[in-house]
Amino acid sequence: MCSSIKIESVVKEKNRMGECPVWEEKESALVYVDINSQKVCRWSSLTNEVQSVSVDSRVGSVALRQCGGYIISLGTRFAFLNWDTKAVTTILELEQDKPNNRFNNGKVDPKGRFFAGTMAEEIAPGVRARRQGALYTFFPNYSVIKQLDQLDISNGLDWSLDHRTFFHIDSLAYAVYAFSYDVHTGKIACPRLLYHLEKEEQMPDGMCIDAEGKLWVACIDGGRVIRIDPETGKRIQTVRLPTPRITSCCFGGKDYSEMYVTSAYDGLDETTLAKEPHAGEIFKVSRSSFYISDLPSLVF
Repeated sequence: MCSSIKIESVVKEKNRMGECPVWEEKESALVYVDINSQKVCRWSSLTNEVQSVSVDSRVGSVALRQCGGYIISLGTRFAFLNWDTKAVTTILELEQDKPNNRFNNGKVDPKGRFFAGTMAEEIAPGVRARRQGALYTFFPNYSVIKQLDQLDISNGLDWSLDHRTFFHIDSLAYAVYAFSYDVHTGKIACPRLLYHLEKEEQMPDGMCIDAEGKLWVACIDGGRVIRIDPETGKRIQTVRLPTPRITSCCFGGKDYSEMYVTSAYDGLDETTLAKEPHAGEIFKVSRSSFYISDLPSLVF
């Protein structure tokens, strides 16, 4: 642990379920989604302004496109989002036989393929159909393959710096898994348990990787992000945040030397919410020498 770590709330506009942050360098902005408010949002680090585009379904993830604009996963479909016109163009719809499912977390791989996973919505607080989710890869030629099936909540994902390992979280397994990864085909194989969360860490959510190849995992209801060494499967650092429902993280800012951490206020009862003034805000974690991350990949 390093005493020089600084944590500040940079986005005060509260999110019901802030998720899937990604840094957009050309805009000096953080792009993210508020799943339950059905919005894609963009916070400018230059003006401190938050802009948003409303969509017609819960939106689980957003990623940058090489040609500008974004690809999003919303409901059970992939779509392109034109930020200037606010137009959402559906590309493909999946899981039409599972009306209670929706997309959750997503991210672009080193070759521009978009990975995104699904989950079943709750039918009552804390109650959902089990093993209804899957993980998909959307290719530049608009084809899709199913990589994993019978997941509960497909969540955080990332790739090792040498592109030979894929990391994935199924939240209700309370674990991070590692897979062999073929960067040429985009296929994953040979799953193995990498890290099982401890009781006080609660449930794993979003995830990112730093320039030393270490994973950072957001712990929803655990009020923290934890740093895991994939080589040893050990937690090597914990950073506690000032609100419990920590949802995801990414690197950004100048030289990608800052970590941005999203949070949520949905799921907190009125009594708890009254004691959590920072719930739903977005935090910047910085220190004198952070673990600068690779730039985010762009989809076609």
